[in-house]
Amino acid sequence: MRGLAVLGVLGLLGAPISTSAASALADETASVALDHTRQWQMHNAAGEAYRIMISLPDGEPTKSGFPVLYVLDGNGYFPAFHAARDTVERYRDTIIVGIGYPGADALNWLRRSYDFSPPAPPEHDEPPQGGQDEFLDFIEKRLMPRVEAELPVNPRQQSLFGHSFGGMFAIYALFKRPALFAHVVAASPTLWWDSHYLLPLEPGFAEALKAKPLKNPPSLALIVAEGDTPQESQEAQAMAERLAPLSSLGMRSSYALVPGVDHETVPFKIVPRVMREVFEAGYTP
Repeated sequence: MRGLAVLGVLGLLGAPISTSAASALADETASVALDHTRQWQMHNAAGEAYRIMISLPDGEPTKSGFPVLYVLDGNGYFPAFHAARDTVERYRDTIIVGIGYPGADALNWLRRSYDFSPPAPPEHDEPPQGGQDEFLDFIEKRLMPRVEAELPVNPRQQSLFGHSFGGMFAIYALFKRPALFAHVVAASPTLWWDSHYLLPLEPGFAEALKAKPLKNPPSLALIVAEGDTPQESQEAQAMAERLAPLSSLGMRSSYALVPGVDHETVPFKIVPRVMREVFEAGYTP
């Protein structure tokens, strides 16, 4: 019967839904539950809507609560993560939260371009850019408290996964708010964007950790596809190597190249790797 859960999620993402379900999606206080999932709609401070998809845990939580993985571009990538959580026994006591957008498109190019990027020069108005701080505020101040109010969450074991532009944003979140996520996984991150704008943030992140070590230091896993450019692969590997000395403070950083996939297909190949990274490696309930 668990195989039906995947069909249920895919139906929620792309197929027509009932009038009652559609009504619930328009209401921030209501949830739609179907086949081990729950879904609702939320808005950020500017009134922009997000589709939130939850893969629900089985069983009773420990005293600490369930670990959580937040997945960016949820319309496209949430179904694969939900299928793994719902099928593999050791992941059933975890929560997956997909952060997506209204509509049936797997990737909303305009919305994600704005949400995941730094401000652009005024002369560059297409695609829209500059919403990374607004989006990070939405996750930290609106979404995470809502999930914690709905479900027994372990606040020390919340992780973030992003791909491409989403991977770039995930690293930005780590550098700017290192205590927010226990584990960050960036797949084929767009490190070259805006003249490598992330690089100047990296030393400040390292110095902040040295000046005030965190009780629970974060981890960063950088994963690239064999089909990514040599530059993209080399830059991700170099970042992992530069951050490696922070292991003395308890931070883990890693780099992996995945054979047989390209930039677009790598997210679907690495779901098991991501799940191990955030739910097993170094995890203590």
